[in-house]
Order: sequence, then C-alpha cells, then structure tokens
Amino acid sequence: MICAESGSTKVTASSFDAIAYVHVSENPYHIMNEAYSALRVHLNTFKLLEEKAAPSLIDKFGWCTWDAFYLTVEPAGVWHGVNDFVEGGVSPRFLIIDDGWQSINFDGENPNEDAKNLVLGGTQMTARLHRLDECEKFREYKGGSLLGPRPPSFDPKKPKMLISKAIELEHAEKDRDKAIQSGVTDLSAFESKIQKLKQELDVMFCGDEKSVSTGSSGSCSCKADSYGMKAFTRDLRTKFKGLDDIYVWHALCGAWGGVRPGATHLNSKIIPCKLSAGLDGTMNDLAVVKIIEGGIGLVQPDQAGDFYDSMHSYLASVGITGVKVDVIHTLEYVSEEYGGRVELAKSYYRGLSDSLAENFKGSGLISSMEQCNDFFFLGTKQISMGRVGDDFWFQDPNGDPMGVYWLQGVHMIHCAYNSMWMGQIIQPDWDMFQSDHLCAKFHAGSRAICGGPVYVSDSVGGHDFELLKKLVYPDGTIPRCQHFALPTRDCLFRNPLFDKKTILKIWNFNKHGGVIGAFNCQGAGWDPKERRIKGYSECYKLMSGSVHVTDIEWDQKKEAAQMGEAEEYIIHLNQAEDLLLVSPESEAMQITIEPSSFEIFSFVPIKKLGTSIKFAPIGLTNMFNSGGTIQELGYFDSEAETCVKIDVKGGGNFLSYSNASPKKCFLNGAEVAFEWLDNGKLSLNLPWTEAAGGISKVAFLF
Repeated sequence: MICAESGSTKVTASSFDAIAYVHVSENPYHIMNEAYSALRVHLNTFKLLEEKAAPSLIDKFGWCTWDAFYLTVEPAGVWHGVNDFVEGGVSPRFLIIDDGWQSINFDGENPNEDAKNLVLGGTQMTARLHRLDECEKFREYKGGSLLGPRPPSFDPKKPKMLISKAIELEHAEKDRDKAIQSGVTDLSAFESKIQKLKQELDVMFCGDEKSVSTGSSGSCSCKADSYGMKAFTRDLRTKFKGLDDIYVWHALCGAWGGVRPGATHLNSKIIPCKLSAGLDGTMNDLAVVKIIEGGIGLVQPDQAGDFYDSMHSYLASVGITGVKVDVIHTLEYVSEEYGGRVELAKSYYRGLSDSLAENFKGSGLISSMEQCNDFFFLGTKQISMGRVGDDFWFQDPNGDPMGVYWLQGVHMIHCAYNSMWMGQIIQPDWDMFQSDHLCAKFHAGSRAICGGPVYVSDSVGGHDFELLKKLVYPDGTIPRCQHFALPTRDCLFRNPLFDKKTILKIWNFNKHGGVIGAFNCQGAGWDPKERRIKGYSECYKLMSGSVHVTDIEWDQKKEAAQMGEAEEYIIHLNQAEDLLLVSPESEAMQITIEPSSFEIFSFVPIKKLGTSIKFAPIGLTNMFNSGGTIQELGYFDSEAETCVKIDVKGGGNFLSYSNASPKKCFLNGAEVAFEWLDNGKLSLNLPWTEAAGGISKVAFLF
C-alpha cells in the first residue's frame, strides 16, 4: 500500500505525475545504487553520498554527553569527562555537547530566564529557545577556570544522583496520572509526594559546590573572549590538543518546542501540531506526544536561512565546528498553513544547507531522528551523515529487565538494514553506545566494522578502556572500513530478530581484505498489536549459521574487486583467535554464536611468492578490525630474494599468515625477532610510536 500525504488539507490532488519508482536488477546491492541514481536525476532535489564530502570526524573516536548527563550537562562535567578518556589512553578527537546547553524556557515563565533544574529527556520537549546562544551555565564559564594545576573537582556521582531522583519524580507523576485515569478524586497524597520530590531535586541542584561555571555576576556578555562558550572551547583545545571537533546539539526547529515568539529577532509563531494518519498509526512515542502537547514555535519559512545562519555563525565564532541536528521529523506536523510538508521542508532545508556550507565547511553536521522522506529527498544536497537506527537504549523504556540485552540486537538490525537504502544518500552513523554497558562488547564489535565514526556516551568515570582500545588508536583515530556495512545476501529476506534461526551477518571492506561480522541479535521485535518493540525470550538462545568468502560483495567497490578473485584466502577469527585457509570452492564454515555475542571474520587474499611461499597480512589482532590496521602493502619478488613490506598503524600483536618462516624481519629498518609456528602464524609485537603517527614499517625477507 502506498500512502501519499501532503501535510495540508489545502494541498490536494486526485492524480500524480509520479508517486513511485520501480527498478529491476538481479543484484540486490546494485539495485539500490541504480535506483537512487535514477531518482537523483529525476527529482534533482538531493545528492548521492558519493557526490558529497563526509564530516572530518568520520574516521575518529568521540564522546557524546547525552547519556552521561542528560540535560544536566555543564562545563566542569564535560571537562572532566574528556580528561577521563585522555588519562585512560583513549583521546577523543571529537566532542558532541548534546541537549542541555541551549537557552530554553517554557511558555508562561520569565521570557528572559533559562528553565531551571531540568534533568531527563522529555521534560524539555515543550520548551522553546529564548535566545540563540548558550544557556547561563555555559555563558558564565570563566576562561582559564579549568586550566590550572588544580582544576575544580567534579563529583561523577552527582549526575547519576540527579537522574535517579528525577526518575523517582517521573514515576510519582505517572502514578498520579494513572490515579486520575482510574477516577481517583483525592490526589492529595500524590501531590504531596510530587512536591516533596521536587523540593529534594531543587536542593540537590542548589547544593552544588562552587561551580567553575559561576565566574561572574551574570551580567557578562557571552561574546566576551574571557567568558562563555568561546572561552570554554578555547580552554578545551588548549588542554586537549587532539580535540579537532566540538559539535553541539539542536533541533531542526531550534529547540524541541521551536523558538519562543518575541524572544529573538526572528518571526516565530506557535503552530499546533497535527499528526498525519500514516504517522498516527505507528508506535506511541514520548517525543511525539510532548511536541503535540506544546506545539512548535515555528520560525516563518522565509526566515529559515536567517534562523540557521544566525545560530550557526555565532556557534562557529565561539569555536563550534559542527552540529548534531535532531527532531528532524517535526516539520510535517506543522505544514497545514505553509503549502504542505514539501514546500515547508524545501524552505527549511535550503536554509540549513546554505548555513552548513557557510559556517561548518559544508559537512559539519550529523542528522538524527531524520528517517522521513522529506529529509532524504529534500534535505540531503549538502548533508552527508546521519543516524540509520533508533537511539542507543541502555535499557527498555517499557520496563522489561531483559531489554538491557535484546534492545542492543534491535539497534544493530535497524542500522544494518536501513543502510541498504539510506547509505546511498548519507554516510550511515550507527550512533553511540556506553563502554561499560552489559552488552558493550557486542556493540563494539559492530561499530568496529560499520564504516562510520566510533563514539560513546559514557558517564564520567564509567569506562572500559581495555574494550575501547580494541576500537581506537591512542591518537583517537580508528581503523575504519572502506565502505559502510551491509547485510549479507542470505540475510536480506530473513528475520535475524525473532525467526529463531538467522544470525545477522554484515560485510565490509578494508584496504587489503574483507570482513564479515556475525551477530546473534535474536530475542526481540515489533509487535503490531501492541505497536512497540518487545522481547521474545524464546528466541534469545544459541544460534547456528555459516560464513563463506562469497558472502562479501567484492564487486561493490572497484578497489576491492580484484581481492574477490583470489584463489585462496586466510580467515582470521577475532574472538576465537584462529586461522583457516580457504578457497572460493571450500565448503561454508559452520558457526555457532551465543545470544548477544559475535565473531568477526577477516578475509585476506593469499599472495603466492616465488615457487612455494604463501603469504597474507592479517593485522593487529588486539583490534576488533585487525585488517583495518594495514595501511600499505607491497610484494617484491625476484630470483634472489622475496620481500614483503607492510605499513601498520597501531601497537600490539601483529599477525600474518606464512606457510614458510621468513629469513629475517625488519621493524622500522632494524632487524628484530619474530615468532613463526607450523600452522602458519607469523607474529611480532609492534610499539605505538607517536612521532611516526603510530605507523610501523615491517618487512619480511624470504
């Protein structure tokens, strides 16, 4: 069924010049690229991924503040959070200051003051921007406050205590609402408990030790170099030299509730939200409920360019290099009086694209909550990266204790399958995760080969650095794959969530090999009656499947096509630490994987040297994507001598396959010892050399 919605009762038609496009191909991967290439020409309203530059953070490691603080984010917490990573040996190259930094307040409140004591997501969703710069807690940051030898302390327990108290308050309010629905008339006990919890929360906020954010009387100009976001970003970069990018969050309409009328130079108007029949039939969602409750303070479409440029030019001037744009779906709720959703979206995306080009080098934007047609077909002439799944949920918001496990598989399935079509237009972003989560390793395995950036939302002090070091180099870069990960053919029309038999397999390329990740995601899925994702415990069990070299679609990247023609391959199993020699004619490898577990298979073509030598470099086995650590590879074969030269990035155990022992091994020009075993494992330990950018030059002589 095709559902066509204009977004306005004033925009109607009984026929269409075009409403669908049909394309046919024998190759399921070719068909996507061919179909979207045809649509690109027909519509001329978007650009393909291959036509655009990706954000500079694509091959780096970063930290997002959301799960660490929610709305309580403030300078001292951010500072200590970045410092945690640096001291742990995993330096972030980008930082995303998520929701909580903006100047927002609620209708009926003082229009010149920020909303106070917000903690959980949801509480801010009816608030609106009352100014376009940072809120008071960032505005009053005093430059240099955190640069001294003894920077003010930060209690990492504080955000968790605030969050815990806010959750208690949220539950009390829900209990009251249920009582009202049940017909209870005496609500005094509920109201008393709610007021008590609110007072306790206020005391917790007011009981802060003196904050580094309060370095002035509050009357300072946020544009002064010695205060505010500019001073804060400058101090961050002074202390943390590798921090290349600092992004901040904002909603497509500014804040969740848009821009407050009369508060800025912009002409905004509160527009009631109306759900289309198509959207109303999907799952219930807090974000949708709250936005409908408050409406959107919509900046008029003819000012969309001014709106984004005013906000972004200011941010760029204070050291912000990009934005995470969220809540992108909201325009379709408010298009009744603006010619329908298409015309309204055109105005907004034109303004956003122009501002992105002007203020953030044309690519400094991550899109989020953007899985709507308007965005993909109208908003992506400039935007080149976006989330391809739901949020990372560390637990089930509906209360299933097993959700801490099964929700993680749901996340991976969404990202893998959505990338089939979204990846034609934007670089798929698999979102953040937390390195100390119960399923952190499960997430880490997928991020290692997803082909996008790796970033986490760890709480201050809540890190698994050993896990992160399997993903990230000491300089904060990552061994990123050459493509974006996609499901293998035998998974395309299966259900790896709750069919009780299918393992999710995703494939990708490295510069000198291919990789397959096999993930047991079984245990959850969509319930059409309840209209939500829920657990299916009967599916959460051991799964069996198979892996073969032909599962990698070698012809999907020109540079990889030749690797797909090799006569033999060595397969390295990252978790099992095993090697297997196979050919395209070999039987498929049978595998068994536990729930919420995985294996990563690196496939490297065997090179035949001389008359009898077989060689293949595997990479650093202490990294999940070992093949991604190989930067350059050269074979030099003569009658007198055979030499293999390899540039490897990173430190740790470097493994190759060789059916014969080399005569000598050289590391950065000096002869070194190595280990060779009868099973073909050839290994040596490589140091991380900062001065060389982490690159080791390895040579084997045969």
